[in-house]
Amino acid sequence: MLPSQNAINLVKESEGLRLSAYRDVGGVPTIGYGHTAGVQMGQVITEDQANQFLADDLDIAGGHVEKLVSVPLTQGQFDALTDFTFNLGFARLRDSTLLRVLNRGDYQAAAQQFKFWTLAAGQVMPGLVKRRAAETALFLSDSVTT
Repeated sequence: MLPSQNAINLVKESEGLRLSAYRDVGGVPTIGYGHTAGVQMGQVITEDQANQFLADDLDIAGGHVEKLVSVPLTQGQFDALTDFTFNLGFARLRDSTLLRVLNRGDYQAAAQQFKFWTLAAGQVMPGLVKRRAAETALFLSDSVTT
C-alpha cells in the first residue's frame, strides 16, 4: 500500500510548510513539512524539495506500518497510521497499545488509542489533539473488506 493524497494532505495541514530550518517543540531541527533527517540549522529549501522530502518520509513511514501491522487495512486506516508514524516515529507505533489492539483485529479499540498521543514536551498540544482527531476520522473513514 502507498500513502494516498489524504495522508499527504493531513501531514501538510498538520505540519505547515517552513522553507527555513527551525527547531520543533522538542528542539529537533526541522524543515519543509516536518522533515527532520539530516536537517541543519540555517538550511533553506524550495517547495519542490519540501514535497520530495515529504514523499520520501511518507514512503518510509508507510513501510514501517506495513512491517508492523499484521491485519488487513483499508486505505484510510493505512493513511492514518502512516501519518501517526511520520509524526511520532517507528518505535512509538511499534511499542504502542494502538498496534497491539489493532493486530488483535480490534479496529474500534485501535481507533480509540489515537487520542492518547497528544503530548509534546510534557504538555497537551492543541495541534496534536486536532491531528489525532483527524487520524481517528481517517482511520474510521472506511472499513476492511474481507
